Parts: sequence; C-alpha cells; structure tokens
Amino acid sequence: MNSLKKKWVTIVNEFNLKPGNIVKLHIEKLHNQLSVERQCELLGISRASAYYQPVPVSAEDLDLMNRIDKIHTDHPYYGARRISAQLIRETHQNIGRKRAGTLMEQMGIAAIYPKPRLSLGNKNHQVFPYLLTNVRILRPNQVWGADITYIKLKGGYLYLVAFMDWYSRFVLSFKLSNTLSTDFCLDAARESLNLNIPEIINFDQGVQFTDKEMIYIWQSNQVNISMDHRGRCFDNIFIERLWRSVKYDEVYIKDYQSGREAYDGLSAYFHKYNYTRLHESLDYQTPAEVYFKH
Repeated sequence: MNSLKKKWVTIVNEFNLKPGNIVKLHIEKLHNQLSVERQCELLGISRASAYYQPVPVSAEDLDLMNRIDKIHTDHPYYGARRISAQLIRETHQNIGRKRAGTLMEQMGIAAIYPKPRLSLGNKNHQVFPYLLTNVRILRPNQVWGADITYIKLKGGYLYLVAFMDWYSRFVLSFKLSNTLSTDFCLDAARESLNLNIPEIINFDQGVQFTDKEMIYIWQSNQVNISMDHRGRCFDNIFIERLWRSVKYDEVYIKDYQSGREAYDGLSAYFHKYNYTRLHESLDYQTPAEVYFKH
C-alpha cells in the first residue's frame, strides 16, 4: 500500500467516514475527537489555512496572476517591466509596471536576477554565509534546498513549498498553503527531517526560511545553514527545474478545481517524479534509486 493510500485510510478511520460514500473533506473546528492541528496534518494543509479568511481576488486579477505565473515559469529572469510588456501583448490592455509588480509581490515571485527569486524578504534576520562556493556535490544528503512556488486553482491559488536533495533530485517533502505564512514551510522541514538529516541546507533569505523557528529546526539537528546572497540567484537551479516540470507536466494540464484536488494531484505527481521518472542527468535512473542507493 503506497503512502497516499495509507493516508486516505487514516483519514477515513479518524474522521469516521464510510469509504463507499462521496464526501467533501473540510476542517471542523469543533470536532469532538480530532484537534484542528491533527485534521490539518491528515489533510496535508498548513494550520494557518484552517483559520485564514481568504481575501477575495477579482477574476481579472486572478487571470493576470495565472498569466504572470506562466510568463515567470518560461522566463524567470523577467522583472515587472518585461512581464508588464508581455501582459500588454497578450491582453491588449494597458497593464502598467506597478500593477504587474503588485501582483508579483502578492504571488511571492520576483525576477531570478539580480536577487533571490521568490520568498518575501526579511531585513532583520540573522544572515548566514553562503557555503557552496566551489563545493562539489558528491552524495545524497550533502546539500538540500527548499523553495516556494505559486499553484493556480480554478477561482483561486495556493503556495507550494518543497525540500529537495540536490545530488539525487529526490523530493523529500512538500506542503500546500493558501497563505505565505511560515508554518507550512516548518511542517515541510520537519517532514523532510523524518527521512534523513543533511550536512547543509541552502535557501534564500525570505521570511519563511529565516524565521527563528525555522533556523532552530536546522541548528538543533547540527545542520549547516547556507543562504543565497546577491549574485547567487541561480544556485537553486535544481528546484527551479522541478517547478518547471511540475507546472507543465501537472498543474497547467490539470486545472485543479480545489485544494483537495491539488493535493491529490501533486502527491501522485511527486511520487511518480521520485520513483518512476528517469532523469538524463542521473544516467537514466530515478531520483529514488540514486537517493536510496547510497
């Protein structure tokens, strides 16, 4: 029984559901037996999502955000000016740089050059040095990386975080959230550490990764923290390639109708990515074969 099926059995048992019935899973804040935290864990969503009241997004802005996501995936080095110009070409509307920039900020994305790409900045955090200059990555769990991306839904959107082993390209964990809060990243970090402990973790200086609790998680496991600095924006190229694969092979063709559908689709996709998809850069092996062989 694969992990996703096991999780569904657990959900059915703990929510006292009848397997033959078609049900809509949701958070019950006054559930007699399960805490909100446990329900969120079973449903694969962040705790903040259970309490967050979404801010309505106009259909026009949502369409522009989805277009921006596609443009950014194809041209991650485009800033607000060039994205604005591309939007004008596509929509024949006068969409200025400021509006494009505001939507990009809401989505949590920025040009891959000249600064770290995605997470919102945190000026008051502890700065860690970049540890990967001239470092050859020769084995699994030598270096891990993490990043966040935007996932479109029908009528809305989510944020996806993933942790990846750089040597094998194995996706160690992922979580979804409807906010750019820190807790879904913390949950993904803890889940990845249940599998193994890296020598180095590398990420950008966004607030999600520089949060004090996030720093403590890695330091308490004696993991060296490496942070991208100006001029190091291409260091997460492995996970950038993962996002491109996720978008074109899964997200853009599925048109998820709900968060539940997105979670199921991404769970299946990452299982296939890890265990069945052959990678030319890995001598036509799967990430799981390379990761667990060592």
